[in-house]
Amino acid sequence: SKSLSDEENLKLFGKCNNPNGHGHNYKARLLISVLFSLQIDPVSGMVINLTDLKEYMQEAIMEPLDHKNLDKDVPYFADIVSTTENVAVFIWENLKKLLPVGTLYKVKVYETDQNVVVYKGEETISE
Repeated sequence: SKSLSDEENLKLFGKCNNPNGHGHNYKARLLISVLFSLQIDPVSGMVINLTDLKEYMQEAIMEPLDHKNLDKDVPYFADIVSTTENVAVFIWENLKKLLPVGTLYKVKVYETDQNVVVYKGEETISE
């Protein structure tokens, strides 16, 4: 994090702290929800066309992130630490712009088999 000293970064991020970058290969699982407001298309039998979904994923995930140094090549991470949590938020925000309203349920990002982040967007609680 650019906002922390070298010592603070080392203490907070441990072996993941590296001034020249720290690499991971992420796997993302994206789940589309079927909400009450959506109906299955009677002709296609789908809530969303899988060809369209593949194109959305290409635009929202693969083009900006695939084979990139997140900290140096992706403008979103210029001032945001590229943690798995923030990668999940990035994917959510990009996909939500492309998918029909209400279809994106959650994004799962696997850094390792033991380190998984699930993001369901910001939830608002009404009083």
